[in-house]
Amino acid sequence: MTATATAASTATRPAATAPAVIALDRIVQEFPRPEGGTHRVIDDLSLRFTGPSINMLLGPSGCGKSTLLYMMGGVRPHDQVMPTSGTITIDGKPCTDAHDDAVMVFQRYANRPDLTVYDNVAFPFRLGLWRDRVPAAQRDGLVMHMLESVGLADKARLRPSQLSGGQNQRIALARALMLKPRILLMDEPFGALDAQTREEMQKLLVKLYQEHPCLIVFVTHDVTEALLLGDRVVVLSTQPARVADDFEIAAPKPRDGGWLRMPEAATLEQRILSRLHQAAGKGNMRVTI
Repeated sequence: MTATATAASTATRPAATAPAVIALDRIVQEFPRPEGGTHRVIDDLSLRFTGPSINMLLGPSGCGKSTLLYMMGGVRPHDQVMPTSGTITIDGKPCTDAHDDAVMVFQRYANRPDLTVYDNVAFPFRLGLWRDRVPAAQRDGLVMHMLESVGLADKARLRPSQLSGGQNQRIALARALMLKPRILLMDEPFGALDAQTREEMQKLLVKLYQEHPCLIVFVTHDVTEALLLGDRVVVLSTQPARVADDFEIAAPKPRDGGWLRMPEAATLEQRILSRLHQAAGKGNMRVTI
């Protein structure tokens, strides 16, 4: 499985124009301790995400953000019940497995080294679900359009090993967005990039989102990234994760360093840091300078 993760589902697909809705109701997640007993990672957490929107799931490293995201994407270890209690639904139907309309992008972009850039982006067409979704005659034009959108059209015949980390993440993003998913789940996708490349990828994501609005849930522990990208920011406490704050940002995108220096952004940054301080704990956060 590549960074684009999906699977066939027997559920009937909603109308293409219907906004996607993810609802988490009273989620509790506990994992067994090696010495016995259980460790509670998420505690009685309820959230509702409606697209199109960019929703930032912000919290200290290790607080349970990624665990929540994997639940939404139907990614579960075979030997682990997730969630321990509570329910997750997509468009009102239980989410117990990978969903046709939900695509995941990870920090480890997992491009196949044996394939060219073009073939990595076109890889979903090898899978039955997506092969049937797009007629063969349209696939080449769709792949090249996405490569042009992410600035890699001239790299189509190269291998991932010949590209930088930022360019590899562009491949993963192009593959994820190529079939216009209704839901895009992103797990710190830019966290391993240097500051300049991360800023370029943030701007690219906003550009692509404006071209194809969808429901994005984006996990980060970077306060600045949350403020730059989010229509909504959900702040989680340290373990066990609870909602420490939840607010919307009305400022238009793209936002830049100039906006970050304005009173609105400074107030929101201080609000986030204050909520995290009140929630206590030792998880790491990042504020980009």
